[in-house]
Amino acid sequence: MTDKDKNKNQGVQPEEEIETPGDSVESSEISEQAQADIASLMARLEEEQARSAENLDGWQRAQAEFINYKKRVDRDRELEYHSMKGDVIKKLLPVLDDLERALANRPEEDTWSGGVELIARKFHAILEGEGVKRIEAQGQPFDPNFHEAISNEPSDEVDSGLVIEVVQNGYMLGDRVIRPAVVRVAQ
Repeated sequence: MTDKDKNKNQGVQPEEEIETPGDSVESSEISEQAQADIASLMARLEEEQARSAENLDGWQRAQAEFINYKKRVDRDRELEYHSMKGDVIKKLLPVLDDLERALANRPEEDTWSGGVELIARKFHAILEGEGVKRIEAQGQPFDPNFHEAISNEPSDEVDSGLVIEVVQNGYMLGDRVIRPAVVRVAQ
């Protein structure tokens, strides 16, 4: 068996001469063509790098917008929660007012008034636990942000512009007034 036969059986091909494209062209032409190809590739590379930078910038902006959107949605959800909580508490405040009126006008010999007082204290404790605070208005300067005046009366005992009497207590939930205090103001 000859070497050619062995190579065929082993799957090895005999070496052939491969003609390169530059064999017939002078070396100066190859370098000019190579330089043109390199310049073309560099221009494409710069274009792709610019597109890549533009895409990265767009992606970063989209990420920032999404983060801001999430923060805005969370903030809106929190505001809506506090608003709904304030609305529910506002609906319950007339019950507390009735309990306080009952306690203010109770006969001293009635035993049931102790139970009403206990209920009113529990009600106050629940409201305080939820962050509801009573607006202290008695003797304070009138502030339309926290008070609602039902009368303006002359008074020798209290300076002008101060609250004489609280007709109905006002309440705040955090920094938000859920019901202003109804007051009479000195003239």
